[in-house]
Amino acid sequence: MRNVISSQLQIGQVDIDQIVIDVTSRDDIPLILLGLQHIYTTAALKKSVFKILEEVIPVKLSKDNVTTIGVASGKGRPGMEQWNILVLGTLRLGMGADFDRVLELANQHQTLRMMLGHGPFDTKDYRLQTLKDNLKLFTPEIMNRINTEVIRAGHQLLSVNAQSTLQGRCDSFVLKTDVHFPTDINLLYDAIRTLLRLCVNWSKTHDLPEWRQHRYNLGQFKKLYRKIQKLRHSNSKNESKKQAKETQICAAHQAYMDLAHAYLERVTRSHDLLKNTYHIPDCQLLELDKFTQHAVRQIEQINRRVILGEKIPHDEKCFSLFQPHTEWISKGKAGVPVELGVRMCIVEDQHGFILHHRIMQKETDDKVATLMVKATQEKFPNFKACSFDKGFHSPDNQLALKELLEHAVLPKKGRLSKADKEHEYAEEFVQAKKQHSAVESAINALQVHGLSKCPDHGIEGFERYAGLAVLSRNIQQVGAIKRTEERQRLAKINKKAA
Repeated sequence: MRNVISSQLQIGQVDIDQIVIDVTSRDDIPLILLGLQHIYTTAALKKSVFKILEEVIPVKLSKDNVTTIGVASGKGRPGMEQWNILVLGTLRLGMGADFDRVLELANQHQTLRMMLGHGPFDTKDYRLQTLKDNLKLFTPEIMNRINTEVIRAGHQLLSVNAQSTLQGRCDSFVLKTDVHFPTDINLLYDAIRTLLRLCVNWSKTHDLPEWRQHRYNLGQFKKLYRKIQKLRHSNSKNESKKQAKETQICAAHQAYMDLAHAYLERVTRSHDLLKNTYHIPDCQLLELDKFTQHAVRQIEQINRRVILGEKIPHDEKCFSLFQPHTEWISKGKAGVPVELGVRMCIVEDQHGFILHHRIMQKETDDKVATLMVKATQEKFPNFKACSFDKGFHSPDNQLALKELLEHAVLPKKGRLSKADKEHEYAEEFVQAKKQHSAVESAINALQVHGLSKCPDHGIEGFERYAGLAVLSRNIQQVGAIKRTEERQRLAKINKKAA
């Protein structure tokens, strides 16, 4: 059985709408709690958000072991309440904290525990794995729907009616993945050490030969890896010295590849033994197959690059074995030649709310301009104006955006025609172009509060982490509005008292 929130107050428990939050604090936690309190105390908003939260339930594999289905919310043992999942998930991204810090706050922070529905006599403690498992129940689709409701509530607080024109600023940035800098030799090392670990784990439950000295084997492989790392190409003008160094480098790489081949043969024998003798199904051997393919590819690429002197095409390269969605991105920033991650595009309105975001897998800015506007208008039909930078320009985008928006600010690349100069030098265009840089403030706020690097694994975790960061940011914006209102109210009271 899983409830959004318990309807029965405990002895000594303070109802959420009665919690007093310190509005003089400059910390992030009060802002987040104020935003969450507004969700809980606004009847229409609470009803719509809670209805969405009811869909946050665990899933299990169906009988065919292919599709997933949600478990029955009214059966089984009590699970973590969906309201608590929202509170702690928002807190994690709003503070840019890891699970350990969120756990400490959930167990020790008095005001936060009141927001979670715990009274002074409630001794319930959260566990680390409980937080990790339950925060994974959020999906990007659920968070987007909650996000839309939160933004509408924020607009109501600012007295922005549905007929008022929303003006947006659209820009992209790189959300980094948690990976090391990739080279073909360290990617091969990653593949081999993972294969050795997997085979050793299988040998604990099945009688697999050849893995008794796995630590020694990995140590030998690592020695060759370190030897290659220390080698450098010669800058000598003496051709014989340069040639000798090149021969040494080739020999070191060849020895590295030969040992990798030997280990792959052992892995193959173990794989065949597990499949044919112990009848392990293929679905349980997928990781062995995957990392074997990675190792074979890296050996081939090292041979082509070092031994044969070829240049490996960019689209054939892999930049992380564990985060395969990682891209090699060069945006031309000063001092940042390359970033490892995935692009993320956001649309921010004039009130500081992030209306829409998109994870741009294998996409560039000019491919998503119209998609961002259309998706934003589906949620907010009064979105009628938006500014972009030159990276979003294309002739098709110029035409499409003029049809979608009443006022589109999209500077063209290259030399401008006379008509383009008249258009881009107009006062309205110039002012909107100057104001466009304010979107960098929203991007910086997201990065400061956890969206600089994604620690979660897989593209699903990546999308969930990004969506939760945007939701947390908008809840924090609502909290900032509520804090301003409360500060003004207290100032009036103090003025009258004086």
